[in-house]
Amino acid sequence: MNKNSIVIIFILPLCVHAYTAEKEMIQVWISSEDGKYALTEKVVYTEKPRKVKDFFIEVKPEEKYQSILGMGGSLEHATCSNLMKLSEEEREEVIMKLVDPEKGIGMNLMRLCIGTSDFVGEPYYSYNDCAEGEIDPELRRFSIEKDRAYVIPIIKMVQKKNPEVLFFASSWSPPGWMKDTKTMNGGVLLREYYPVYAEYLKKFVESYTAEGIPIYAITVQNEPRMNDKNYPTCVWTAEEQRDFIRDFLGPCFEKAGFRTRIWCWDHNWNYLDFPRAIFTDVNASKYVEGTAFHLYEGRVEAQSVLHEEFPDKDIYFTEGSTFLSRGAVKIIEIFRNWSRSYNLWVICLDWQRKPNRGPHHASPTMIVLKEDNTVEYRFDYYMYGQFMKFVKRGAFRIFSTPGDRYFNNVAFLNPDGNVVLVIANAENKEKKVSIFCEGKYFNMEIPSKAVTTCMIKRNK
Repeated sequence: MNKNSIVIIFILPLCVHAYTAEKEMIQVWISSEDGKYALTEKVVYTEKPRKVKDFFIEVKPEEKYQSILGMGGSLEHATCSNLMKLSEEEREEVIMKLVDPEKGIGMNLMRLCIGTSDFVGEPYYSYNDCAEGEIDPELRRFSIEKDRAYVIPIIKMVQKKNPEVLFFASSWSPPGWMKDTKTMNGGVLLREYYPVYAEYLKKFVESYTAEGIPIYAITVQNEPRMNDKNYPTCVWTAEEQRDFIRDFLGPCFEKAGFRTRIWCWDHNWNYLDFPRAIFTDVNASKYVEGTAFHLYEGRVEAQSVLHEEFPDKDIYFTEGSTFLSRGAVKIIEIFRNWSRSYNLWVICLDWQRKPNRGPHHASPTMIVLKEDNTVEYRFDYYMYGQFMKFVKRGAFRIFSTPGDRYFNNVAFLNPDGNVVLVIANAENKEKKVSIFCEGKYFNMEIPSKAVTTCMIKRNK
C-alpha cells in the first residue's frame, strides 16, 4: 500500500473491508448478444464505496483452487476441411483470430481425433483399416497418411501462429477388425486385441510426435457408453477401461517413456461410477492423471463430487459447445466445479452445418463458412474470447462471490500476478455490480445478455 494512501473501513454485505482511496484504472472488455459490444474495451475507475444496488462481488486472490491448463476447441475433420476451403490468406487470418494471444482470442488447448469422428465429409477411417475378413495384429498397415490431406496442415498452421498450443487426442473407435461388429460403428473391443490396441495408440502418439505435433494427453475412448451403428463408437464398461489401462495401455506408455497423460471417461456428468472404478484400483489409477467430462447429460456439480472423493485427480472438460450469454454462465459453472480446462466441440461448420456424416444434430458453430466462401464470426466467438484471451495457462481459479444460474462470475489469478474476473449476465435486464478486490472498489453496469471481463492489476 502506498504510504500516502488513505485507509477507510466500510461495511459491505457480510464483510468488513479496508479501502484504498486512490483512483485507479480498471480495464474492462464486453461482448453482448445484440452486437453492440464485441470484445469492446472500456475503462472504469476505482472509487469510494457506496451502496450496492444489485450485486456485490468480492474477489480474494489469496484463496486459490485449481490451476488452469488451457481453453480451446477441436481440430476435427469438419473444422479442418472447411478451413482448407478458404484462400491461404483468409485461412491464416481465421487461424490467427482463433489462436493468436494478442491478435485473436488465444486458444491454447486443442482436441484432435484419433481417426475420424462423426463430423467428417468422407468415409470413416482409422489408422489401420483392413479389407473385410482381414486382420493386422502386427499393425504393419498402420498409417496417418490420410490425415495429411487437411488435418495435419491445419494443425501445423495453428502451431505456427501459437507455438504454446497443447494438443490432446481422443479415439472414437478402434479399427473395425478389432471389434465384435467388425466395423468402427458400434460394438465392443475384443479382449484379445487389448494389447494390440494399446500398441495402436502408442503408434499414433509416436507418429504425430514425429510430425512435430506432441500429444499432451489422450482419452482412451470418446463417450464410452455410446453405441451407435451409424458412426464410430465403441462401448466400454468401467471395468473394461480399468483393465485396459492397468494391464496394457499404462505399461505400454510407461515402457515407451511417454510423457503423454491418460485421461479416463470422456463422457457426461451422469455416471461417476466409471471413473470411480478406475481410481479405486491403485494399479490402474497410477497411470491416469484425471477425468474428462462432456455436458450432454447430468449436472456440472458432479465434477465437484468427484474432486472431493479424489482430490489428487484432475478434472478436464473436453467436449461441449455452449451458446450465447447462458453459455458463458455454463463455462463459469464448469470452472467453479474444478475443471482445469474448457474445450468446445467443432469450431467451424458451413452454412448447411456440414460436414457431418453422423446422426447428431449440429447447432451453428462459433465461426461459419458461408455460401460465398467467407467466414462469419458469431457472438459465441467473442463470448469464448472473454475467457480465452485473458485467462492464461498456469492461472489459478480464486475465490469470488458466487451468483446464480443466470448471473454468475469466476475469477482467476494469472501467472503475472493480476486478477481476471469474468461476469456473465444472461438476464433480460442490466445488472449493477459492485466489485471489491484487495482494497480496490469499483462499480459497473453489465448489459443484459452480455459477458464482461475485468483485468484488475494488483499492487506489487
